[in-house]
Amino acid sequence: MNRRLITILFCAFVVAAVCAFAVNRMIGTRLNAVAAPRTTRVLAAVADIKLGTILTAQNLTTIEIAGAVPKGAILKPEQAIGRGVVADLYQGEPLLESRLAAVGAGGGLAATIHKGMRACAVKVDDVVDVSGFVTPGMRVDVLISGTAPGPGNQDQGSQVRTLLQNLEVLSAGTDMQKDAEGKPKQVQVVNLLVTPEDAELLSLANNQARIQLVLRNPLDQEISKTTGTAMGNLFADKNPPAKAHVAVAKAPKAAPEYSIEVINGSKRSDTKFNSPGGLQ
Repeated sequence: MNRRLITILFCAFVVAAVCAFAVNRMIGTRLNAVAAPRTTRVLAAVADIKLGTILTAQNLTTIEIAGAVPKGAILKPEQAIGRGVVADLYQGEPLLESRLAAVGAGGGLAATIHKGMRACAVKVDDVVDVSGFVTPGMRVDVLISGTAPGPGNQDQGSQVRTLLQNLEVLSAGTDMQKDAEGKPKQVQVVNLLVTPEDAELLSLANNQARIQLVLRNPLDQEISKTTGTAMGNLFADKNPPAKAHVAVAKAPKAAPEYSIEVINGSKRSDTKFNSPGGLQ
């Protein structure tokens, strides 16, 4: 075989091998990039952390998140240490700015209160109320019951009204108090997030009326218009009174009239009769 032809074929083989190797390397790199997405290390809770806890280095760990990083995720420990937790955190949950109090706000319940709002404590009955079922973040309505002051209200008896609606629960727990004999007793206390004006209403109602909480769906933001009800309305007769049948007397049928025209010379006159046989 011609040596020149052999040289050309050899060079072509070498060029083809180099091109195949380059293409294979390029495709392999792209496939690896797709198979192994980019990961980012973020801070997370090393164990369950309760609301109001001040974070320390022992509370924190790091985890790798593939793909997009959650909005507000904290990457450095110095950005979280010393800040209070405003919502319960669970083991392995990434730390977000929205779940921590502002820098310098401290911990405890005060750190969870939004600007311009107040936390108002309400005592509720563990037996008849929902204190055992409310957790931070839930929404409740506040009902008050009692006898309204003023003339005329005594006849209605005890009344109930919806005082406030769609309030956020900050915390729910047990507060130890003493009874009349000095013995400790458990009192359920629910802290509600309210405006300063609503805090005044709740404080007055807490001292003068009985308060009951009503759970509502957090997605239901509608404010219902209610008029309240009274004890008298519970025992009122709901059936409308029967309509009395009033007999209507029929007027006697008027007797037919008969008229006869009398002509006397140039004079004409009409004479009326009730019956053919007698004058009217």
